[in-house]
Amino acid sequence: MCKTFADKVIEFNQNLKYAGNLPEGFQVLNPYLDNPETMEVMQKFYHKYYNDSHPRKFIVGINPSRHGAGVTGVPFTDTKRLESACGIKMKSAYTHEVSSVFIYDMIAEYGGVEKFYRDCYINSPFPLAIVRKSKNGWLNANYYDDKRLFEDVKDFMIDSLKKHISLGLDTSEVFILGKKNADFISKLNEEEKLFDTMTVLEHPRYIQQYKSKEKQLYIDKYIVALKK
Repeated sequence: MCKTFADKVIEFNQNLKYAGNLPEGFQVLNPYLDNPETMEVMQKFYHKYYNDSHPRKFIVGINPSRHGAGVTGVPFTDTKRLESACGIKMKSAYTHEVSSVFIYDMIAEYGGVEKFYRDCYINSPFPLAIVRKSKNGWLNANYYDDKRLFEDVKDFMIDSLKKHISLGLDTSEVFILGKKNADFISKLNEEEKLFDTMTVLEHPRYIQQYKSKEKQLYIDKYIVALKK
């Protein structure tokens, strides 16, 4: 039987593990191993919105945060939005994540979750959460925060991007969230020729934190880019 888009994403997530090197002071968190309910709600989400074989546009984040996909297993989706927008309740955790607020406000204006997820797939080149040790405990980190970290995870990122593409994604144009992220993805793309063109959009966290008064402009920008 032919596997659906959902089956392929679920299989990718079930087999996710990072066994490579990391610089001192960094750790990788795997939400699927840390909480059994994460695997459960992730499967419900993809079966609900991706149970078909349609090609989709690829939106590329950085790496999951501890409070978004690091808990729910669904990119840019905290437990609040997972329940209120997607109708999937998570019992073992309750999270609020800044980027998730912007993404779901944008999705509502795009035409709602069914329409958006029918057209688009979001994930990250490094699809697991990265944390960095600080005086106050562990904090979210980006794969590009440290030169050695990027060098350590680079091959894993290329492999992950290729696996995402094989799900059935349109490679003629990719949508990259965050300018710094785009600089790094651009380097990978030059080496691996993964995508024909790259469209860069401001990262949801940046918009929510620094440009909240102009939020509508950014929502419009996303929608124009994704619907053209």
